[in-house]
Amino acid sequence: MAKSLNEVLSQKTGLFGLKVWVVIGLGVILSIVVILSVLWICLISRRKSKRATDKLPLTQIPTVSKEIKEVRVDKASTNEYGSHDGSLNVHDKSSEKESDRVHLGKANTADNGSRSGSFTHLESGGAGSQSGEDSGTALYKPSSSYPITAPSPLSGLPEFSHLGWGHWFTLRDLELATGRFSKDNVLGEGGYGVVYRGNLINGTPVAVKKLLNNLGQAEKEFRVEVEAIGHVRHKNLVRLLGYCVEGTHRILVYEYVNNGNLEQWLHGAMRQHGYLTWEARMKVLLGTAKALAYLHEAIEPKVVHRDIKSSNILIDDNFNSKVSDFGLAKLLGAGKSHITTRVMGTFG
Repeated sequence: MAKSLNEVLSQKTGLFGLKVWVVIGLGVILSIVVILSVLWICLISRRKSKRATDKLPLTQIPTVSKEIKEVRVDKASTNEYGSHDGSLNVHDKSSEKESDRVHLGKANTADNGSRSGSFTHLESGGAGSQSGEDSGTALYKPSSSYPITAPSPLSGLPEFSHLGWGHWFTLRDLELATGRFSKDNVLGEGGYGVVYRGNLINGTPVAVKKLLNNLGQAEKEFRVEVEAIGHVRHKNLVRLLGYCVEGTHRILVYEYVNNGNLEQWLHGAMRQHGYLTWEARMKVLLGTAKALAYLHEAIEPKVVHRDIKSSNILIDDNFNSKVSDFGLAKLLGAGKSHITTRVMGTFG
């Protein structure tokens, strides 16, 4: 038996004429080399990942709570507006396409003979407005024929202050942005607060709404606006970029819309620079309707604005309407299709 096994192992194979025992030996050696190589590669990759982990800073970034902490102002306000659990999930059902730019007809017709067509650009100063408050003046610049995708207004800000949907500003950040809430930067004043124009450290122009704490009203309006539009993104809704909660201060930071509001274009300061053509008015109406349809149908929980008026409809450089001022808004829970409340709204 042993002799026959030796004879089998001593036979030559077709692999370069090598004997069977030589081929078996080479196979075993090759298997050992492959196993050792795999183990060596795993060891090296593990060391590299460990070194990369060791290079990370030891200081841990504090977790920023997305829940807004309530500062008790009085019993009435705290009982009525308790903390809300959970986050607002937004599912956009519609996609918006940029419509054609609408030009404005010049109010002064003295030089109409030297112009072709019935529409013309405005190159004079226009009024800026935010959140339905009366505005100061701001420079209006004609939009480019080739729209360029603008970078995020929050790019360049500290990473640790980013929330899931916006930015958590400190009081010092907003004092620097508005020149310590200088009167020169006031865009408008209302019963619930003052709106200032400001510039963030990355150069982004913003509208800063500092709420007045009249019998806890600041806390109420603050909660309503953050919960209503904090997560919402729509081109016909003013974007809430972030907020500040520090002591009794309640401050909201919005994108800056510098082309006035609908009331100013129809009845106010913007009329001296030009007038809205019917085409422009239709664009404003359609944009406002799209914004309301989005709030009522495309997101959960649904949002009922309850204070739609011309001064709360802002107009951007491309004459897109942007609905603002959600201080009186009401959230409509899942499964509800209508809401009954007392008469709401403000004059205007």
